Amino acid sequence: MKRTLALLLVLLSVSSVSFANDTSRDIDAATAKIMAKVVEWRRHLHQYPELGNSEVKTAKYVEDHLRRLGFEVRTGVAKTGVVGILKGGQPGPVIGLRADMDGLPVTERNSLPFASKETAEFNGQKTGIMHACGHDTHVAMLMGAAEVLAGMKDAIKGTVVFIFQPAEEGPPAGEEGGAPLMVKEGVMDNPKIDAIFGIHINSQTEIGTIKYKAGAIMASSDWFQIKIKGKQTHGAYPWAGVDPIAVGTQIYTGLQMIVARQSELTKAPVVITVGRWNAGIRENIIPEEMTMAGTIRTLDPDMQKDVHEKIRRTATNIAESMGATAEVSIDTKTLVTFNDPELVKKMVPSLEKAAGKENVRLTEWVTGAEDFSYFHQKVPGFYFQVGGMPKGKSVKDAAPHHTPDFYIDDSRLDVGVKAFANIVFDYIK
Repeated sequence: MKRTLALLLVLLSVSSVSFANDTSRDIDAATAKIMAKVVEWRRHLHQYPELGNSEVKTAKYVEDHLRRLGFEVRTGVAKTGVVGILKGGQPGPVIGLRADMDGLPVTERNSLPFASKETAEFNGQKTGIMHACGHDTHVAMLMGAAEVLAGMKDAIKGTVVFIFQPAEEGPPAGEEGGAPLMVKEGVMDNPKIDAIFGIHINSQTEIGTIKYKAGAIMASSDWFQIKIKGKQTHGAYPWAGVDPIAVGTQIYTGLQMIVARQSELTKAPVVITVGRWNAGIRENIIPEEMTMAGTIRTLDPDMQKDVHEKIRRTATNIAESMGATAEVSIDTKTLVTFNDPELVKKMVPSLEKAAGKENVRLTEWVTGAEDFSYFHQKVPGFYFQVGGMPKGKSVKDAAPHHTPDFYIDDSRLDVGVKAFANIVFDYIK
């Protein structure tokens, strides 16, 4: 009896491995057939980018594709988001796959035949619009995964929810948007998602490769503003007033001392950047007020709270010591993006099927931020990077994200398509 049971277990194990190998081969073949279309989709989206909460044409492009595949489709989610639902041939868990859709207020600077010529108004200024963070590739890869998985629907045990998210880079001032609004509107609850996965292209990682990390992988992002009020006076008589610009320079130095002397950087990095500084109207007038604003990046939730407190204390105390006042406001844009360690351990083999074991590598955390972190608050998640840098190019010569010269080699988007599809079958298994 024991020998019979052991033999049965061996046969079941062999059968399971055989099924997994066959499925992966089927995914490879199906992806190869549609790769030309994936590149075409990506280049169309790149040529016609839209800013957050304005992705109307992009949403329609995605919606039409999902409807052609026979998906249940929901539109207008978190303003311009699209959700496609694929129910497999058998019952099982619900898996979320996410791609962000928005471009950035960046004017493209290259000679690509599909370079963006789109413009818009952003914060009161006319600007070019560009997919300067690769969201066009994310959408194309998820559209590709949708087509591959639709063709394998009967073999899927469970449901796949395809989330095409607007406004990852942040909604317009005064509006809600992005992942927080999607979560608020119940995208994770109907049907109830058990685990969620996301991809980010990287312009400084070679094509054909995937990078991942368990635990914290991307920073929280907070935007802060410090409004300093002094006393206006003639520029020739500074002693007759309180110079808010002078106060601001001292506060700026104090903020960097929070990083250099008050934060335990061996535990996790901290970045405080002032990116905006507004004061005055005339050269010989010391103004009454000045405003500085910037971003805070942390990779530990407790450090995030601690840094907020230190910024408030530093700004108010320095201002008071110089006879001024400082009003500090901090707005949390994203949380720490945290990859569930157990989920990562289980799903790394899926990435190896997509890219080859030798092309899947551990990476370090980064101080960039992602609102994918809000999905993580609901269920375990796994967010990883796919390479977009041309083979043989030096990292130092590859333009970083959010810049006019940002460039992605789209010849290996198949890696992302296959990663999404393998994840679905392996998670179910």
